[in-house]
Amino acid sequence: MPTAPKPSDLTDIVPSLPGDRLTLADFSGLATTVAGYLYVKLVLDQQTSTVHLIDGADRMLHVQYVGERILGMTRAELARNLDAFNDSVYRADDRRFLLGTLALHDRPEYGGRFFSLETVEVDTMGPDLLTSFYRTVRALVDDTIPVLLKPANHLQEGFLAAVPTDDLPRILAHELYSTAPYVPLNPGTTIGRLRLFKSEADYRSSTDPVRWHDILVMERMPDDIPRVSGLVNARHTTPLSHTNVLAAGWGIPNAIQQGALEAFADLDGSWVELTIDQAAPEPAVRPVSRPDAIDAGPPWATTQVDIGKPDLAAAQILPLEELRATDAHRFGTKAANLGELTAVLRDGSPYWLGFYEAPRPPRPHLLEYLARHLDVTGTDVGELSHAAHRMVKEHVVVPRGIALPFALQQQFLESSPAIQQTIGKLKMALALGGEIDSLCAELGGLIRDTPLPDDLRTLIEDAVLRHLTGAGRVVARSSSNAEDLIGFSAAGIYESVPEVESIEDVIDAIQRVWASLVTTRGVLLRDEAGIGLAECFMGVVIQQQLDGALGGVMVTTNPLDRADFRSVLLNLAHNSVEDVVSGARDPLQHLYNTMEGGSRTVALGAEARDVDDQAKATLGKLALIGRLLQAHFAGADGPVDAPVDVEWLVDGDRIVLLQCRPYQLAA
Repeated sequence: MPTAPKPSDLTDIVPSLPGDRLTLADFSGLATTVAGYLYVKLVLDQQTSTVHLIDGADRMLHVQYVGERILGMTRAELARNLDAFNDSVYRADDRRFLLGTLALHDRPEYGGRFFSLETVEVDTMGPDLLTSFYRTVRALVDDTIPVLLKPANHLQEGFLAAVPTDDLPRILAHELYSTAPYVPLNPGTTIGRLRLFKSEADYRSSTDPVRWHDILVMERMPDDIPRVSGLVNARHTTPLSHTNVLAAGWGIPNAIQQGALEAFADLDGSWVELTIDQAAPEPAVRPVSRPDAIDAGPPWATTQVDIGKPDLAAAQILPLEELRATDAHRFGTKAANLGELTAVLRDGSPYWLGFYEAPRPPRPHLLEYLARHLDVTGTDVGELSHAAHRMVKEHVVVPRGIALPFALQQQFLESSPAIQQTIGKLKMALALGGEIDSLCAELGGLIRDTPLPDDLRTLIEDAVLRHLTGAGRVVARSSSNAEDLIGFSAAGIYESVPEVESIEDVIDAIQRVWASLVTTRGVLLRDEAGIGLAECFMGVVIQQQLDGALGGVMVTTNPLDRADFRSVLLNLAHNSVEDVVSGARDPLQHLYNTMEGGSRTVALGAEARDVDDQAKATLGKLALIGRLLQAHFAGADGPVDAPVDVEWLVDGDRIVLLQCRPYQLAA
């Protein structure tokens, strides 16, 4: 049986232990911290029956340790053969080394303290090796502390399905994440006034309005929160809910801390400094004096958001297939990107291999990995692009639809003296810092209820009949020029209207979408960002509504680890995208590795069980397609690692793309 090495065995290579067992004191001396828990990397050398414990202070990757410290390779030798070396330690059936991580948790719901043992996430280790690895480490660790195997990916979960838990005690990733006391969603430090609300009802009834300098602590953030300085969620939530997407775009500290309402109760209403750190065990909150700089107003108000110049001359309604990304100044970002998606599906892209073509030192590129995913031999760019296009055309659809330009909204607004008069009043109130709630409500009501001029109504009806006959239900989507901008995210601000069937309902939905541009929240958020009411316009997409067994949102990054360029995060729910983005129902959360492959579930949310293997395979294709789209939208000169946010549906092996936009991350 492998044992912990003694100093005489491997002097200066592995840490010495006072005895044959790894105690808590030994573990703490070697460990580093991530997301609030301590962990130690370890290597089992099956040839010498030795367990190597990697000192966290060395900051070495597993493969660096094996190559340099055990095998005596130079760093240059390891770099030249890195991919083959990775295969030998992560994929080979006859591998010499088993690599893993031992983490310490303290969870009352699981009986207190225990260790979790897991391999590297891309490891294909089967049931025999997993069992051997577990038993070896179990024998090494102080036997007063339980050790649970944590499968690192869906593949390992499948391998272990037939292994009794009595033989191999285990815990799944989603079980740990869903009960984690602390999850840093967006690191950073801010100073503000701490505001605790035990419920949304308390938040709504407060006579002290939430201000930009407040730090909110709530179980679930309302979808319509104003721009604030920090967020602490007292219960688990997805990083991709509207409020968390806004927090990422705003660049404010944001975390999950269970029990925060009780822990911070004595500081309610106090000025504090909040720090969210991935290496800390919990948010750091300390009382401070009210800064004088608060009187100068929000710091972001001095930053001018570039909204571009809209084109109000073009009044033609166009089918999505005729739009490209460059049409955003006429139809809005959402409509233009849907047109671009339609073109990519039809024609492919000269740019969509960009993520895999980019140098990733020591690798000159990642094309070999893409070739594996596409089942292509070699790294010929032309062949890979052809295979990518074949995969996309086989699996992806973009629902047909039409786009109404800004010019039609403007024509409608100008057709009504009452609307024009109310717009003038609202502009004056904004300029004078007056109350705008009643004016926004009045203007929204006028936009919804004022009949369309006959010529405008006829234009819309003709376009719907010409391009959407036989579509059945349609959805009316907002498409503004004041969204998805650098420095301004509009996630959840504007309205989209699903389940539209009659032409009368189409007209009503269009006017509801137009009216969503002037809600109090939207007007104030834009005003704070320096975007005036006169600069904002709303286009509308009328699109066939398709169904899927699964729906959700994907971002082509790992929001919880910005350094993880391999993974994309998918949030999913049965049938409903809205459940995911609104935060009304906690979604399933999957991470997919678009380099080496593999996937894992990090949260079940409100679902009773995970999706089946067929769905996981289709979602893996969706993740790969996300990388292609990310590079396509970056174009020839853009940053290929700039993530995109994709809404989608999945039914069997069919993927329906509903929208694609930049995923805003503050610098």
